[in-house]
Amino acid sequence: MFGIPGKQAVSITPKAAAQISKLMTKDGSKGLRIGVKKGGCAGMEYTMDYVSEIDPNDEVVEQDGAVVMIAPMAQMFLFGTEIDYEVSLLEAGFKFRNPNVADACGCGESIKFKDVEELAAERAAE
Repeated sequence: MFGIPGKQAVSITPKAAAQISKLMTKDGSKGLRIGVKKGGCAGMEYTMDYVSEIDPNDEVVEQDGAVVMIAPMAQMFLFGTEIDYEVSLLEAGFKFRNPNVADACGCGESIKFKDVEELAAERAAE
């Protein structure tokens, strides 16, 4: 695990918590699992899936009725991320404010993370 004892892996804004909780209730799921996968022009993409079971290896964050699980392989890349839900005139969706991102593509659909050694050194310094 790459977290810091006593500190949540991610933070969830009230708007995001309300949306996650609403969708959990409608879907009957146990929560939202967030991960990362290879893809997109910058190299990595976020994944989001509502799930019926919590994996014992997931990092679980609960807030205001919302349950977010972070897949084991994504924990190092998502630590410190703020999850928000934004609504604009043309779109609505979850937004990730992730301090571990080194670069993002122009369309905003994919990201590039800092080097693994750099991330591990930052965690050790915290």
